[in-house]
Amino acid sequence: MKSRFTGRLSVALVALALVAVAAAGCKKKEGEAGKGAEGAAPAAGKTLKVGAAVVPHADILKLVVPKLKEQGVNLEVVTFDDEVQLNPALAEKQIDANYFQHVPYLEAVVKEKNYQFSVAGSIHVEPIGLYSKKIKSVAELKNGAQIAVPNNPSNEYRALALLEKQGLIKLKPGISNFQATPQDIVENPKKIKFVEVEAAQLTRTLPDVDGAVINTNFILDAKIDPQSAIAREDAKSPYANIVVVRKGEENREDIKKLLAALQSPELKQFLKEKYGAAIIPAF
Repeated sequence: MKSRFTGRLSVALVALALVAVAAAGCKKKEGEAGKGAEGAAPAAGKTLKVGAAVVPHADILKLVVPKLKEQGVNLEVVTFDDEVQLNPALAEKQIDANYFQHVPYLEAVVKEKNYQFSVAGSIHVEPIGLYSKKIKSVAELKNGAQIAVPNNPSNEYRALALLEKQGLIKLKPGISNFQATPQDIVENPKKIKFVEVEAAQLTRTLPDVDGAVINTNFILDAKIDPQSAIAREDAKSPYANIVVVRKGEENREDIKKLLAALQSPELKQFLKEKYGAAIIPAF
């Protein structure tokens, strides 16, 4: 018969053995975890969400995704079916920045909505142009011709200013806020009839009018050759497309990296090779 002391000793030895086994198992798991960590990819960097027009803005942003990835910034390009929603999305913090608009348009929207936005930088100009499926030159426009123009004030002024430069109309003097409508025309010798259309629908309207003044991004999206314009803005246009952020965030490190990538010599060369005169660098 075993003594009470011997029984207690056996129990103690079994307990120690179990502790040793458990310790060894933990050590093995730690080693396996360490091995897995060494083989894993580095932790993902910060995600920067930028809202953009589909063409060409989203394409331009996608070009700099790898460059930003190397700098620890994961650029996520967000597109909307309706570009008008890009500013509300920025205000509501659904995105960190947007890239689709020019300064006169931004100023008009900010005045109306009181957005607290800042311009982070200018990227490119898309010269607006007069297009037609019925005539080959401005001189062919007949009296009473119909011309479609964008129906938002900043782009409408831009369209009318282009037609004024072509000698077709004359706007009242002193317009300084980049906003005008056909009501601001003081001379119209050909008695041109203006059809105000939502900017994104102008390419669809083109077959039904004698001409339409259309933004280049919509021309590209509709697969229309930008070189087919019978009149176009020059490179001195004040309508540079910009990156917009919430006020106070223009100096964020990821925003600075985005701007540096978008204003690089490589991007300038890309714009020249892919788009030619249709898109002009603004930096």
